[in-house]
Amino acid sequence: MSIQKKAFAEQQLVIVKQQKAARTREGRMLQLTSSEVSSLPADTKVYEGVGKMFVCTPIPDVQKRLKDESESLTKEMSNLDKKEDYLEKTYTNSKNSLEQVLKGAS
Repeated sequence: MSIQKKAFAEQQLVIVKQQKAARTREGRMLQLTSSEVSSLPADTKVYEGVGKMFVCTPIPDVQKRLKDESESLTKEMSNLDKKEDYLEKTYTNSKNSLEQVLKGAS
């Protein structure tokens, strides 16, 4: 059972690290988009993709959406950090208990 728990924790840890990397990339894209939109003149037309079409959207609405997405991403990263810490502890504990069992069997 301890081997299964260790393997599961290790697998989940890899998944969480991949999710964190993806969210980091998304955050960087949001930052770049936000800085580009902020540098535009106020009368510039901005279009957002909706399905297979583009809709003209006022710049303040785009900036608000980007800010909301950024805040959501920050919360998600915080949750992923907590999950990663928990999984690392679980993995370490399982690894240590498995090593003790193997040392005891020798």
